[in-house]
Amino acid sequence: MATEPVRKFVHLVEHVILLIVMLATLVAVVQEIWQIIERQEVRLSDLLLMFLYLEVIAMVGIYYEEHKLPVRYPIYIAIVALARYIILESKSLDSTSMLGIGGTILLLTISVFIVRYGHVKYPWKGVDE
Repeated sequence: MATEPVRKFVHLVEHVILLIVMLATLVAVVQEIWQIIERQEVRLSDLLLMFLYLEVIAMVGIYYEEHKLPVRYPIYIAIVALARYIILESKSLDSTSMLGIGGTILLLTISVFIVRYGHVKYPWKGVDE
């Protein structure tokens, strides 16, 4: 059938892009570690950035294993990224911006809770099952 070659091509493109994302993330990790070594100092923002990289790597790994991308992983990444932004820019942020970012983190956290609750209370019965 004509759709089978298209499906295989899309699958190949997905794997190539995932490989690129993984390699780029690993390069970023090495660059971050190198900067820490050069500075001879580890900052909280460095650790949060490493957690961001770790979440991206975990997301790629889960996609390879399960061929699904759990929606909560990008939300986790967003939460850590916003926390890192607050830490880096806390001196230059006004109170309205700080409250807005904090509110965004709260909304993202609530959305993770809702997604997790939905998975437990209303499990998805996929086509394969």
